[in-house]
Amino acid sequence: QLQLVESGGGLVQPGGSLRLSCSASGFTLDAYAIGWFRQAPGKEREGVSCMHRYDDDRYYADSVKGRFTISRDNAKNTVYLQMNNLKPEDTAVYYCAADVGPLSCLEEVPGFYEYDSWGKGPQVPVSS
Repeated sequence: QLQLVESGGGLVQPGGSLRLSCSASGFTLDAYAIGWFRQAPGKEREGVSCMHRYDDDRYYADSVKGRFTISRDNAKNTVYLQMNNLKPEDTAVYYCAADVGPLSCLEEVPGFYEYDSWGKGPQVPVSS
């Protein structure tokens, strides 16, 4: 398993923005497929976005399309989830995940356990 360290969570008002970071040490993230998941209280875990390794194919769930952006900074060995125009229903614990395999990221976010490493998940409460 790889060690992923997340940061950037915290309370944000509706309409606001937040950027989550997911960093790794000891390996280069650009060789890994990346997924972002979230789990709201009392709800099932949801895959919100993913990025294929190397060629950067990206996918967004309908619930976040047009508001969230997944990106990768290879120089910093960090992936990001930029979240704009946040809504109260975006309130959740957010997790990044990584996998060395060629997980498809064209039509949906792969399942949470198809990845083999996960961050601990910062909380993102969206409330006024």
